[in-house]
Amino acid sequence: MGNIKIFGPILNGVLAFPIFLAVLSDMANAGYPTPVEADWIAHDFVFHTGEVFPSLRIHYTTVGKSSGLPVLLLHGTYGSGKNFLSATFADLLFGPGQPLDAETYFIIMPDGLGCGGSSKPSDGLRTSFPRYNYLDMVNAQHLLVTEGLGIKHLRLILGNSMGGMHTWLWGVTFPDTMDALVPQASQPTAMASRNWMLRRMQVEMVIQDPAYMGGNYTVQPPSLKLANVFFGIATSGGTLAWQAMAPTSELADKLVDARLAGAGPADANDWAYQWTSSKDYNPSAGNGLERITVPVLAINSADDERNPPESGLEAAALQRVKNARLFLIPASVDTRGHGTTGNATFWKNQLATFLLSLPTSGGLYK
Repeated sequence: MGNIKIFGPILNGVLAFPIFLAVLSDMANAGYPTPVEADWIAHDFVFHTGEVFPSLRIHYTTVGKSSGLPVLLLHGTYGSGKNFLSATFADLLFGPGQPLDAETYFIIMPDGLGCGGSSKPSDGLRTSFPRYNYLDMVNAQHLLVTEGLGIKHLRLILGNSMGGMHTWLWGVTFPDTMDALVPQASQPTAMASRNWMLRRMQVEMVIQDPAYMGGNYTVQPPSLKLANVFFGIATSGGTLAWQAMAPTSELADKLVDARLAGAGPADANDWAYQWTSSKDYNPSAGNGLERITVPVLAINSADDERNPPESGLEAAALQRVKNARLFLIPASVDTRGHGTTGNATFWKNQLATFLLSLPTSGGLYK
């Protein structure tokens, strides 16, 4: 049985090569080195369906020198690696003396398969693009790290939401390739219940829209933004926070109007693939969790709508992990439910303490 330490209150042969390089000069505004973008190509990538993709592009962003301790950061659904370059994340973590000081660490932020600048349906194949799942996404990340960047071992993998689920999959699939794991806003249990039902429903709202035309639309279906806004309000934001921000129907209408006026997802096929790719996620199957032997710091929020701690699922699953700690952020008017972990203010100190507790890796990073 695992040794779980609770931090805070709890409620119950592919070849690849870089083909493009760009500097994000406008991003370096918080004392950390200028981020750099690049593309990497894996030839004959094999999907879990058996389909072979001749040239799979994985876009990624890095911060720091390649000689630094490698850290892999994994983003949430329909995001990109650049999501981490925000005032509530990079500005709090990447600067001098901060937990992921880019003078010490080499920070790698890939765009997941099907997301951002990586290969995706909207590149031209539309619904002929292979139906990928989370394991395909993790395998592509692994190839980027090991073949594309020549890194044998990672100091840390940290992921948020979808990236948190990918972090768990790294742990069970490639257990010897990292010193530690920090999965956030996620559970190492099967995709199910309301989490999956609402994911499926928002996709159904789009693909059943006559304007979707079986994926061969000429303009983005109007239901795309509606479904996305609905899902966001239903599964992220926090009960206490929503009540504080919208105590009247008039104020609630203003919040809805603002979201509907904002930019929606860029492409309906990309978006539908991204959400459905989670369906068979289940790192707890078989003896998967028992394969994880490196230290794990799981970070969740007590008001996470998609991963409610009162279900007891994560607590039970962590009992199977040899060295797992759970930091559960208490719900408040300042937290944002599933979106809470996107703000490093809530867990920066716990990450710093966790990193200081890690032993030196016995393996070579390069």
